[in-house]
Order: sequence, then C-alpha cells, then structure tokens
Amino acid sequence: MDRDRLDAAVSRAVGDPNTCVLIGEAGGGRQLYRYNTHTACERELPSCEDETLSKATELLRRVARDGRPVATSCNTVADASRGVGWAAGPIEGTRLVYAAVMEGDRAFPGRMMADRLEGAFRRAEVSKPADAPEARRETP
Repeated sequence: MDRDRLDAAVSRAVGDPNTCVLIGEAGGGRQLYRYNTHTACERELPSCEDETLSKATELLRRVARDGRPVATSCNTVADASRGVGWAAGPIEGTRLVYAAVMEGDRAFPGRMMADRLEGAFRRAEVSKPADAPEARRETP
C-alpha cells in the first residue's frame, strides 16, 4: 500500500489529532499501518459496548480474530460534551482488517467513521472490489 496516499485519504476522511486508524492482517492481527501517534492509538477510552475501557490496538486484535464489524459511539464525559466513536472490520477484497477510534468534542459516530474509512480505503486503493481477480486470490 502507498502509505502517503493512504495517510492523505484517511486524513481527509477522519483526520483529527485524537483519531487513530490501524490496519492489520486478518487472522493474526499483525499491524501493518498506523495513522497518528502511538499515544493516540494506546489511549484507553470507553468501549461503548459495555462498562470497560478499550484501545484501538485491542480492537484491531479482536477484529483480526473474529472479523466482525464494529460501529459504535458513546459519551466520554457525563455532560455529553465529548464523545468517542469506534469503527472496525474487514477491508473489502483483501485479507486486511482495520480498527479506528476518534475521541473529542467533534468525534464522528462509529457508523459514520466506518463509511468514511471505506471510502478512504477505496481512494487509496487499499480495498479491492470483491470481483477483482486479485481479491479472489487473497480470499481464503
């Protein structure tokens, strides 16, 4: 993947100092790409699925194992002035998965992040149409 092109597409889609986007291999979860700093990706934030805290790196490992998409969001403070959005899932036509988190006073909801990132992956030519010959070869 062209990292500069992918950085530009992700930045345009969900760019924010409090955003982390990770791409890894399905199955094992080995991280291949990171948008933003290690600090942004290792922040513990409400998972929005239960009362636990989570990190983007943990979500990447989980989606790499089970392949189930995630698109959720919730408030991070009691007065609802800040929120967090989580998005994760397979990248179309590849053996790759992604996990993303955005937190702040203008954080996108998880479903919006997922939609925007799907478009970014297409623009950066990371995802492949399901009917592309190279996509068929990579699918187990």
